[in-house]
Amino acid sequence: MTVSTPAEFFSTLAALRDALGADAVRVGEQIGERSMTDWTRHEPTRAAALLLPRTTEQVSQALAICHAAHQPVVPQGGMTGLAGGAIPRAADIALSLERMTGVEEIDPASATMTVLAGTTLQTAQEAAAQAGFELALDLGARGSCQIGGNLATNAGGNRVIQSGTARDQVLGLEVVLANGAVLSSLGKMVKNNTGYDLKHWFIGSEGTLGVITRAVLRLHPQRAARHTALVALNNYDAAVSLLRRLSTRFGNDIGAFEIMWPDFYDFGVALTGARSPFAEAHPLYALIEHASFDAADDGERFAAALAEALDTQVIRDAVIAQSVADARALWAVRECTAEFPVRLDPINFDVSLPIGEIGTFVERCRAALDRQWPGNESYFFGHIGDSNLHLTVDGRSLPGIDHHAVYAFVYEMLGPLHGSVSAEHGIGLLKREFLPISRSPEELAAMAAIRQALDPHGILNPGKLF
Repeated sequence: MTVSTPAEFFSTLAALRDALGADAVRVGEQIGERSMTDWTRHEPTRAAALLLPRTTEQVSQALAICHAAHQPVVPQGGMTGLAGGAIPRAADIALSLERMTGVEEIDPASATMTVLAGTTLQTAQEAAAQAGFELALDLGARGSCQIGGNLATNAGGNRVIQSGTARDQVLGLEVVLANGAVLSSLGKMVKNNTGYDLKHWFIGSEGTLGVITRAVLRLHPQRAARHTALVALNNYDAAVSLLRRLSTRFGNDIGAFEIMWPDFYDFGVALTGARSPFAEAHPLYALIEHASFDAADDGERFAAALAEALDTQVIRDAVIAQSVADARALWAVRECTAEFPVRLDPINFDVSLPIGEIGTFVERCRAALDRQWPGNESYFFGHIGDSNLHLTVDGRSLPGIDHHAVYAFVYEMLGPLHGSVSAEHGIGLLKREFLPISRSPEELAAMAAIRQALDPHGILNPGKLF
């Protein structure tokens, strides 16, 4: 990629203003802090310009101009990422989808929703609910994250064991390629076996292959009854046993199975200001959601299953929410991660391993961290049912230690287990040097070839992923 001269950049800026309108092109102090970094709180950088297109046509025009000028462009969504994937460099132009919002159609016959990429996940969820459906994707940042960003990073969230990741919610996509060409594949069919399924190239590509502008999402029947329980366990093996027992009994009516080790659980309880519902501390906790299609399901079957697990000593104790408020209070403990960026100096890990290995990995990782940096404050938690473990180390408890050293230390332990350095947050800026731990040279070469084919000038989100 060549670097443009100031004169060339100002010429590009003038062309963008002519195409998009002056109000859609911001520079200097007009660019707010929101566009400068994400939830990683990585070093904020003000881009050379910020574009705010309102339509796919404007995105197309903007990319065509930038492509011709070899001008780097960084697509941005809700800026809730945890891998630095949307953070610009000073010479980049940021392209925000925040003005491209709205649910354009809900098709009851095909059970689909057509939505613009800048729409927040919560807005899409609420529109689906009003139409009598459910959008299965759910995560703690629902009020801020955007559909385009969810798809670009293949977001996971709380209900993957029930409905899959973001990828599994998509039937069609509209994407603008680096040269401005619009790739429109907004089909509503579940079966469409006509060559390469191109949408999957862009889902999880982190904005390096194209800019997602519109999506057709699957909708599901509403779960009429939800029951939430917080369970105390002796150890990780007991958690896996309970998950298998409940899955055998209820199938995919088990919508969430969130594991919290005591370090994380105690932090969440303290943050919410509530008291733990348990009289004593326990080695492990699981937050479980049972979601039934039967409106008459009063939770007795779920309670009976937990009672049996208690009788057979698979679990130590259990508390079942008796109201929506109770359930929200239990979930508030698990979703305390939203406060990590302001309460901690978070060094975040989002890894995946075979489910049977996770408990052992946590024990080894915690012991290794304690040997390397005595007194460190670390928090372990995860979705587990979909093999996803999260770890956050508070950088404040490691004075003088660079974050990079902690990343390298933990990922080195992950390598022998053939796990993934990113389960659901992508690679972005922060994990790119560790990608070879999880991907072979041949896989990386294939990905690079795809990128070269779709973005020969390398203008889309440069420095990310690769």
